[in-house]
Parts: sequence; structure tokens; C-alpha cells
Amino acid sequence: MYKNVLNQYTIPAIAFIIVCFSSLNANAQLSFSGQLRTRGELRDGYGTLQTIGYKDAAFISQRTRLTLDYKSSKLIFHTTIQDVRLWGQDASTTSITDGNKLEVHEAWAEIILSNKKDTSFKSSPLDYFAVKVGRQELAYDDERLLGNLDWLQQGRRHDAIVFKLLQKGWQFDLGVAFNQNSDAINYNGTYYTPANIPATVKDSKGNLVNTPANIIPLINSAGISAKNGSPVYLNPPGSNAATQNYKALEYLYVAKKINKTKISGLFLADQFSKYILDSVKNTSGTDVGYVYGKRFNQTGVNTRYTTGLLINPAFGDKNQLALTGGFYYQGGHDRDGLELSAYMITTSVVYKPNQLSYTAGWDYLSGNDAFSTSKTDRRFDPLYGTPHKFWGYMDYFYAVSGSPTGGLSNPYLKVKYTSSNSRFTTELANHYFMLAQNQKDINGQAVSKYLGTEFDLTTGYKLNKFTGIDLGLSYMAATRSMEYAKNITPGTANLKPVWAYLQINIKPEFLNK
Repeated sequence: MYKNVLNQYTIPAIAFIIVCFSSLNANAQLSFSGQLRTRGELRDGYGTLQTIGYKDAAFISQRTRLTLDYKSSKLIFHTTIQDVRLWGQDASTTSITDGNKLEVHEAWAEIILSNKKDTSFKSSPLDYFAVKVGRQELAYDDERLLGNLDWLQQGRRHDAIVFKLLQKGWQFDLGVAFNQNSDAINYNGTYYTPANIPATVKDSKGNLVNTPANIIPLINSAGISAKNGSPVYLNPPGSNAATQNYKALEYLYVAKKINKTKISGLFLADQFSKYILDSVKNTSGTDVGYVYGKRFNQTGVNTRYTTGLLINPAFGDKNQLALTGGFYYQGGHDRDGLELSAYMITTSVVYKPNQLSYTAGWDYLSGNDAFSTSKTDRRFDPLYGTPHKFWGYMDYFYAVSGSPTGGLSNPYLKVKYTSSNSRFTTELANHYFMLAQNQKDINGQAVSKYLGTEFDLTTGYKLNKFTGIDLGLSYMAATRSMEYAKNITPGTANLKPVWAYLQINIKPEFLNK
């Protein structure tokens, strides 16, 4: 019933908006597009190693998007309505208690204040200057640190304001974001609980109880850690490798292209709410239990900053040879308030003489040495990027299950074929995973730094201008060191995980003939 109500009112409303925008300005551009992306997956060790004897799993997920764009000389307006779900996640009939899965993925406007290329401006002191405000994707360079994470059906977006300046070939983007849970009516302070917390949770005796205010509960009811002495929390949000969304974020991105070489720099600071470990008593009949978790109604924030440079030179008439080199440093304090000093190095070379392209590269992300007595956190966190693109399609690092405490060293090779009409592509990638720093086994001895080798085979075919089909198959030959990296009991995991997917992606342009 509720889906019918949605269709009854949403579709006519969108149609009405289109008609209104079309009549505003004959010179304006209006586009209305959609996406239906359905992906079936077979998982037997995706994201982390599975315990021996566990059965593989299969499911189908789907993303549906409707996107409206309006462009005029003084304004760009963009909104994307998104629905993400699993096939069968809802019963064939639903009720209002099932919750709302429809969300606004993007809704932003870019107010253009200066544009020398547009004659409708009487005066333009700057080549281009605009203010972009609202819910939006932040994607820069190769999306290693800031990206839209498009592989995930839900993607990634930020509620932010961005000042955009182009002047004499220079690009300057200054962005600011601020997160809050409440509109501050009868609310003391501006504290932020960085997660989507369920209404109820089980206490240490297994009794269902209302989730205490300002607390992210532990996953396990007894409040005992399940990973290396560190608390494991229910529904942890956050960036690629850690478990807490930011309270505020500020960044400055600067880029300049000199001939065929692009140089870009990033300075980003993000602040995280401070917390204390706490428990709340719950009495249920004769049972006296506790809900354990992080309480976030504390004064102050922990500030982390990330800065670095990326250089991308290209050579040849058709850019047959392209190089990448980058270095980023993280300092300040991590989410838990520990002093932070970490870094990342990335380098690669791409050679494309014809329809075949060859890529060789190496990424190094620093980590913590298990034999060090230092209290400084040296684990680099690759911020809010798209890790699926870089560290193996099985997402063992900086994605689903976070990053190894010891960091990561990843040399890799890729070979890709693209047909002459670009309708067919296939790629074989190989990743050689190693720890960046030493880790201990259960006897206190150093484990081998070699974690395993992953092979990713992907194929894509464009049926027509709006429909594409993608197929992927991944296999990893892991070592016992991967068990330690993933906090799995030694000797209990299947060291030959596999993963496969089949995806159809339909993206029509509704206003085009």
C-alpha cells in the first residue's frame, strides 16, 4: 500500500517540477535521468576470511535512482532520489512499521557568481566562482581519499558547503561540513552521536531494552571485546578504515595543470566527538543487566588533519604513458584521542600502446608495530574515498572490515583490454598484500608480513547506450598471517576465499529522444 502511495504522489510531483523548470528559461538546460542497478553476489570469504565449515552466501541487491538537473547561467540545481534494498528484504506486503528506505542521496544547488565564459554576466572579475550547498558527493583526483564510493549501492555523500574557484588554470575548492543529531530544541549543547542507532538493544542478560541516549552499544551483550582488546560496537559508521563518523570537516583542494602534468594538493581536517566508555543498568524482573557502549555527550573534539600532494604527468600524443606519484601525511589526534602520525605513499605507471593497457603500481599505508612501546597511532586512514578501486575487489582492506593494525604494503599489476568500439572491456588484476609493520602471533612472535595474493577478473559489455552488464570473479590465496590481520582465531579460517558478481546497470535519459 505504501509503495502505491509513493508512486501516486512522487511521480506526478516530479513531472510537475519538470514542467515548471522547462517554462522558467528557454536558455536553461534540463535533464531527467534514472538508474536501476541490480547486482547478484556469491560470497565465500568476501571482506574477511570465513571460518572453516561456514557455507557460502548469495543475495541480490538493487539501487534505484531518479536524478533531476537544471542548469542556467546563474544556477545549477541537482537532486537525486535513491532507494537501496535487497531482493526479498521486504515482505510481499508491507506496513508502516517497516521503516522508510527512500532517501535523498543528493540535493544541492550551485550558485554561480562569476563566469567569464558566460556573456550574460555584465562583470566577471574571476574566471569562475560559485557556491555549492547541500547534500553532495565529494570526489577529487582518483578518489583515493575523497570519492563517492559508487561501488556500494548506497554510495557516499556529505552535507556540506563548497566554495569553487577557477582562475587562470588554477582550481581552488574550499569545503565545510557540520553534523548534528538534533535541531537543539530543549537540547543542551551541540553533542553528536555518530551513528544510526537502533531503537532497542539487548543488555548483558539478553533482555531487550530501549537504547540509552547518546550511546553506541557494544555488539556483544556481555560488554567484552571481541577484537584484540578493543571494543566492538553495534552498527559502527565512519570512513574507510575506522568506526566513527566526523562531527565536522574542512578541506582545501588546490589543482593546476601544466601542459600534460596535473599537480594537486589537499589539506583536510576532520573533528570527532569525544566519548567515554559507559554502562547503563537495566532491571528486568529478577535480571539485572547492563548496556555497555561509548557515550558521546562529552565536551570537545579530537582533531585529525591530512595533507599531501599528487602528481600525474602524461606522455605521448595520445597519453600512452601516464604516471602517478603521491604522498599524504596524517597528524593531530585520532578518533580515540591518541596522538597520530601516519602516512601513505602511492605510485603507479600506466602504459597503453593500443587496445591493451598495462598498469604497475605500489601503495604503502603505514601501521602500528606490535613490538613498539610508542603510544602514537601510526595507522593511516584513507579518509572518505573509494577503497574498492585500489586494494582488491574483495574489499579486505580499508572497506568492509577496516584495515590491519599493521598497515598495508600492496604492489599490484593489471592488464586491461578495451574493444575498438569501447563496448567490451576485460581486466585481470593481481594484488600482493603484505603488512607494513610487524604483528605478533599468540606466542608473542612476529608473524610473516606476507598476507596473501588476490586475483580479480572483471568483464563489462554495453548492450546499448543506456544498459551495461558486468561480471566479476575474485580469488585469494591467503596465509595464516591474514588470520592475525583480521583478528581471527589461528587455524580456523578457510584460506582460499572466492567472490563473484553479475550486475546489470540501466541508466536512461528520460528527456532525450
